[in-house]
Amino acid sequence: MKTALVTGGTKGIGRAIAESLITAGARVTITARNEDEIEAILRRYATSLIGNILALGGDPPVGIAYDKSRDSFQHAIDLVKFVRRFNESGGHPDRRGFGIGVAGFPEGHPGTPNRLLEMDYFKAKVDAGADYIVTQLFFDNHDFLDFRERCELAGVHIPIIAGIMPITSINGLKRMADLAGGARFPAKLLRTLQRCQNDPDMVMRAGIQHALEQCHDLMANNVAGIHFYTLNQSDATRMIFDTLGNPGR
Repeated sequence: MKTALVTGGTKGIGRAIAESLITAGARVTITARNEDEIEAILRRYATSLIGNILALGGDPPVGIAYDKSRDSFQHAIDLVKFVRRFNESGGHPDRRGFGIGVAGFPEGHPGTPNRLLEMDYFKAKVDAGADYIVTQLFFDNHDFLDFRERCELAGVHIPIIAGIMPITSINGLKRMADLAGGARFPAKLLRTLQRCQNDPDMVMRAGIQHALEQCHDLMANNVAGIHFYTLNQSDATRMIFDTLGNPGR
């Protein structure tokens, strides 16, 4: 892995590279894409000096009939292998190639209820050439710490970056649950949000405070890194980041 990770579209990532020392990364999904399309995306990102690729399965298109069996890539592991071959062919101007990230699911992958089988699939994806893991969002650190321990038991020893999403509104809370394919919200958090649900500012403060407490606890437990999901609500993340950088605040 190459230092920090910022994800987004090509234009935004290019700006991040130009204006800072942050190593940028991009999400690439396989849904409804063939090998030529993926290779074109990788070449465009390589030209933009993007250092990391987060290889994801992606969600099926909404509102249209979709037959996944016709896709060139059936699972994220196929994309990991493809990016690894791209690196080995010298397709990136950096001789190290792309750093390859994969998604991890502390609460379990929604498509694989059997947690033992899920870990077998996950380890295979990592062994295909992953350099680091970025987890799906979670709101209870016990889920992350348990996932990290299960990875260790399975022989997965690459860095695991925790995915944190600050709650900024009640509607956002519901959207998060949908995006994650279901998410567990601790009763303590729900109780706090319920008390202030009619005050948007207080809801946002409560959400930021919970995420901040998660981050402090993760850092105390030697987390490899934290990835913030902003959903275009970057103010909350900026506040958390600033506070983490100033522990006395």
